[in-house]
Amino acid sequence: MSKNLRNICIIAHVDHGKTTLVDHLLKQAGTFQAHEATADRMMDSDSQERERGITISAKNASFRLGEVKVNVVDTPGHADFGGEVERIMDMVDGAILLVDAVEGPLPQTRFVLQKAIEKNLKIVLCINKVDRPEAIGSTMVAECVDKAFDLFVELGASNEQCDFPIIYACARKGWCTAHADQIPALLEGGGADRSLRPLFDAILDIPAPGGDVNADMQLLVSNIAYSDYLGNLALGRLVAGRVKKGQELIRHGLSEGKPIIQKFQVSRLLSYEGMKQIEVDELTSGDVGLIAGCEVLEIGDTLASVGAPALKRIQVEEPTMRMIFSINTTPNSGREGKPLQSRDLRQRLLNEIRNNVALRLEDTDQADQYYLLGRGELQFGILIEKMRREGSEFMVGRPNVLMRVENGVKHEPYEKMILDIPETCSGEVTKMYQQRKGVLVSYEAAPVAGAEEQRVRLVFEIPTRGILGTNSMFKTATRGSGLISSEPIGYKPHAGTIFHRATGSLIADRTGQTTEYALASIQERGVLFIGEGVEVYEGMIIGECAKDNDLNVNAIKPKKLTNMRTTGSDGITQLYGIKQMSLEKCIEWIDDDEWIEVTPKSIRLRKKILAGNLRSVRKIDKA
Repeated sequence: MSKNLRNICIIAHVDHGKTTLVDHLLKQAGTFQAHEATADRMMDSDSQERERGITISAKNASFRLGEVKVNVVDTPGHADFGGEVERIMDMVDGAILLVDAVEGPLPQTRFVLQKAIEKNLKIVLCINKVDRPEAIGSTMVAECVDKAFDLFVELGASNEQCDFPIIYACARKGWCTAHADQIPALLEGGGADRSLRPLFDAILDIPAPGGDVNADMQLLVSNIAYSDYLGNLALGRLVAGRVKKGQELIRHGLSEGKPIIQKFQVSRLLSYEGMKQIEVDELTSGDVGLIAGCEVLEIGDTLASVGAPALKRIQVEEPTMRMIFSINTTPNSGREGKPLQSRDLRQRLLNEIRNNVALRLEDTDQADQYYLLGRGELQFGILIEKMRREGSEFMVGRPNVLMRVENGVKHEPYEKMILDIPETCSGEVTKMYQQRKGVLVSYEAAPVAGAEEQRVRLVFEIPTRGILGTNSMFKTATRGSGLISSEPIGYKPHAGTIFHRATGSLIADRTGQTTEYALASIQERGVLFIGEGVEVYEGMIIGECAKDNDLNVNAIKPKKLTNMRTTGSDGITQLYGIKQMSLEKCIEWIDDDEWIEVTPKSIRLRKKILAGNLRSVRKIDKA
């Protein structure tokens, strides 16, 4: 056991302040020199993380509190990336559970807390955002603590785990306190020391990692990094023993489901200092570090000294939905990027699932199409955007949930969905989700001090199918002021047919360049997705039809030239407006008989069958 070492993670629901708190922990611990420039949300290094303002993958850093080194892991808060939380739980001995003082424990809070309790971690409850206007002068902070305690009890926490320390914090301003009665003084700028010292003290009270330094070396691979100079790097915590540079180790892995053993020699050892990786000569039991030298690695492998047994592989929740990936078969293939061949597409998806334990890959009956199994639309959208930025061209279909057959009855995944919305929108939102087989199980007022309008919190039990594709409609119904979150609650009997959308598609019936004259007449039939001067092909979707059937249209028809003048406004056309379809909107919108064509420059929608005379335009035929 190393007394001068602590391994912790920060866990919470999305947007409750984890990454901001890690920023201030690193700064106040003296990790950076006075002349070093630092950015907000330093741990969100990926371009998509900074653009979206969310954490996508778990990341490691460290700081020092006197003689004690603290390894800290920042985790994602969105439910789609729950696999990132599950795989790092074996690396830590304690967790800081962050809860918003106003919103309280939400679905992802419950999910990550359950995993932490199962791993018997020492948990510190941190009530964040106590400076929110709604929380100041109200009983919300005390109620938040009570709800968190109830959640601990409900999830079966032990007496020791329920006796958790409580910290009240304002992460964005970098201060906290262990005493609720000091919050008013700290908010006014006076009172006790405005720093994170109480949280640092709580971290030091977390048990040091155990393990026998003199035993055989064992490390469970929790993540894989890559270096241009060192190749693949295995990231994990040494469960026991020690490892030195040049030592011979054994990799215990799997190949096609069968155990394999592979020998390799350690070429480099790396450890974290702040946010940097530094080379070290030795790692000992309890250390979190990286080992270079083994070219073939998968998350869940065990690296051990010769003769030592393998550790139990990382287990994560099973996927609940799947999305089909295909090579690009449109007439435009190869014009805007690198079209992936079937073997390239398969290899790219295999590389992704090696680095993400929450994903699975399955073959289809088509040689150039593959099913990717995962947790949610956002998880798929992140991967699609990543592949697009790599310069690849490919196509994806609509996400579909994974069904099960139990005792001859078809079952589907259900979710508990929590909506925080203005009371004036509750009727429209309730109707929308009840039409999608949702059952309203709770309706309660959510009084917010100083708020202009009364808000309510609705709880639905709804099939996962009923949630897919509703994000845009929910934002429209709540005028952008609603909050939505959900958690899986298991499988229940199939709820019956749920129509994905009530409208059809406007489909180009020939190849060419769109004209304003043609679009002006088409826009009377629905909403356009593209403007004039855009190259289209037969089968490409150019808009949403107002009726429930598809409509094939001529979008390239030119205005015939004539020397006859009829009125003063002759020849003047005007388009009402184009609905811009982002990748996320496309994933929500498409139906089962449609593809999204993804290229580095464009996102297009198309029918799976391009030829108009080979497909039906009636929705009843598709159902």
